[in-house]
Amino acid sequence: MLGTGVSERTTYAAGAFCLVGLATSDPVAARSFYASLFDWEGEDLLAGAAGSFTMLRLGGKDVAALYRQTPEARAAGAPPHWTSYISVDDADATAARAGELGGAAVFRDPFDVLDAGRVAAIRDPTGAIVSLWQPRSRIGATLVNEVGALCWNELATTYVERAKSFFGTLLGWEYQTADSGYVSIKNAGTSNGGMREQTAQERGKEPSWLPYFKVEKVNATVSKAEQIGGCGLVRNAEVSIGPFAVIADPQGAAFAVLEGDSDS
Repeated sequence: MLGTGVSERTTYAAGAFCLVGLATSDPVAARSFYASLFDWEGEDLLAGAAGSFTMLRLGGKDVAALYRQTPEARAAGAPPHWTSYISVDDADATAARAGELGGAAVFRDPFDVLDAGRVAAIRDPTGAIVSLWQPRSRIGATLVNEVGALCWNELATTYVERAKSFFGTLLGWEYQTADSGYVSIKNAGTSNGGMREQTAQERGKEPSWLPYFKVEKVNATVSKAEQIGGCGLVRNAEVSIGPFAVIADPQGAAFAVLEGDSDS
């Protein structure tokens, strides 16, 4: 989990996943879907040059962000999607370093989100995009690892070893590989996500990060998602830490849900 055993957060170590954001074609509909599924509430906030975004909250704690896709992304046919954010001390320096590490590229130049923080996006050498968050007044999510909150981030890629080398050099990540080949990421001594090879069905798709949200019962969550316009993509699956499923929201953005106790 994201800093095992820690739910309410006031800070993140550099290199830790700190937030997920949903870029969607229909913010109003998406906000309604997640409110029904996870009991999230939203507050619309200004984001400077980026326009505005919605901070999604559970029990008054920040759990995720939601924003409309840029006109450029929509014109390019980019589908709605979730993006994982990694906390860094210096977004500009980290993005520049990523660009130096053979094959990586700065996907979006750093910019300020008013006084909340500074953000950049990079594409790793295997093709997956992740955002960098330099915190100022906002650290990212203030609640993780609870039912209805982010609990894991996972990279599915065609070249795990290349991704490991890149992020290890860029962020100092360390790794533990299971007999199955699944790679667990360690950052500052805590669990920080995972990496795996794409499945045969995923081959041909761009490598990507997938956020996991904790739920009480996976099957019930999938059923509810389908009743309110979502679609179950992967059902009744199991990993070492519990049952999970992958769901697409009504606009097509994919995310995973993981069954587990709220105190894990």
